Amino acid sequence: MLIRTEHTPNPATRKFLPGQAVMDAGSRDFADAETAQASPLAAELFATGTVEGVFFGSDFISVTAAPDASWDELEPEVVGVLLDHFVSGAPLFTTGTAAGIHISDQPHIEEDPADAEIIAQIRELIETRVRPAVAQDGGDIVYRGYKDGHLYLGLQGACHGCPSSAITLKNGIENLIRHYVPEVESVEAV
Repeated sequence: MLIRTEHTPNPATRKFLPGQAVMDAGSRDFADAETAQASPLAAELFATGTVEGVFFGSDFISVTAAPDASWDELEPEVVGVLLDHFVSGAPLFTTGTAAGIHISDQPHIEEDPADAEIIAQIRELIETRVRPAVAQDGGDIVYRGYKDGHLYLGLQGACHGCPSSAITLKNGIENLIRHYVPEVESVEAV
C-alpha cells in the first residue's frame, strides 16, 4: 500500500492520501485528543505527542502538527500509523460513536424561516462548489448559519488556522457566494 503525502496551504498541516475511501459520507474533525477517542486511528495519531489536529475527508486524512513539531520527523511516523491502520482493516470509528455526522454542520444561530430559499441556495453552492475545492487543500467548510445578510461558516482540517484562510474566505468564497446569492452581504468564519 502506498500513502501519498501532499503539502497544503497551511504549513502546519499535511494531507495524506491512502488511495482508498476514508469516509463514506461527510467528514470528521478532531481538534484534540479527547474528541479523537471516537476513532482508534485519530487517537493513535494524537498519541504521537506531536499532533494537534486530525481531519478525515472522503479520501484523505489531514494532520496538523504541534507548533514545536518537525514535519521531517513527524511525516514518517504519521505514514506508519496510517499504513498500520489501513493494512489491518481496523475500523475507523469506535462502536457507538457518531462516525461521520456533521454535528458542527447544524446552524448555530436562530434563522428566519423567510430565508429558507436563500439558505437552500447557499447550502447548494457550499456542497457543489466550495467544499470540493477546499477538500483539494485538505480541509472543509461547514455551514453554521445565515442571518440578516451575514453567512457564517466553520473552517476545518487544513483550513482551520491556515494563514491564507482569511483571504480564501473573503476573496474566494465570499465573492462566489455573493455572485450567485446577492442577498449575502458578508461571509464570516466562526
